[in-house]
Amino acid sequence: MSKSVSASASGQFKIGGDLSVNRLGFGAMRITGKGIWGDPADPAGARATLKRLTELDVNLIDTADSYGPYVSEDLIREVLHPYHGLVIATKAGLTRSGPDRWAAVGRPEYLQQCLEMSLRRLGVEQIDLWQLHRIDPKVPREEQFGAIAAMRKAGQIRHVGLSEVNVEEIEAAQKHFPVTTVQNQYNLVDRKSEAVLDYCDKHGIGFIPWHPLAAGELAKPGSILSKIAEQHHVTTGAIALAWLLKRSKVMLPIPGTGSVDHLIENVAAADVKLSDAEFEELDKQGRKAG
Repeated sequence: MSKSVSASASGQFKIGGDLSVNRLGFGAMRITGKGIWGDPADPAGARATLKRLTELDVNLIDTADSYGPYVSEDLIREVLHPYHGLVIATKAGLTRSGPDRWAAVGRPEYLQQCLEMSLRRLGVEQIDLWQLHRIDPKVPREEQFGAIAAMRKAGQIRHVGLSEVNVEEIEAAQKHFPVTTVQNQYNLVDRKSEAVLDYCDKHGIGFIPWHPLAAGELAKPGSILSKIAEQHHVTTGAIALAWLLKRSKVMLPIPGTGSVDHLIENVAAADVKLSDAEFEELDKQGRKAG
């Protein structure tokens, strides 16, 4: 596989109508330790992966204060600050008590604190894209949305996104601020957010699918996915990403890794042009496997 791959081949999308990014981004969750807790097992590899992003024209980097916690944001600043031509998106609203433990906290004062600390850790005066990691069911959502609107009005946030929401929740949030992105779990075999994706497509809202590489049984040798990957001389993961990119013009996949080689394999998806027949067959098999 040629290493002269570029995320720019994935096309561009304007977050909020004015913040242009290459559609194939990078998720910075995996540059932390096991259970998304603590430092990465290979710190040098994580730093090398971040450094390589700009060389591959990946200019959308998605992180969260809860990744580590704080480890991901700290590494991003260490390696990439100042962020020339980069959009650093972060999230808040989940707190951590240990490996693989996540709890939603949406009290307005907590969200404000999270934002202040992300600004400090990332070394910026404004977050390009700040996302509510989860709507806390223990706090009236209007209070959470109101706090976010106030932070945006204060100029600390440029654009606002939501994570793991349905259409009704997006519309409720829109009464307080423009929702510019939605980050829900979505991939070739997990299609629970199909209605949300269609809504985003209709309204020009960026859709950030997390866990984008999952393909389950479809990734096995001899599967239609593996056969198409062989024909295009890329990995099955790259085909899963190429399928996402073809699925919608608002799709912004953020595959994550702490390995430079894996990063290059993923970015190769930007150059893959699936035929309509390949796309439809993958769609059909994905729905069956989901």
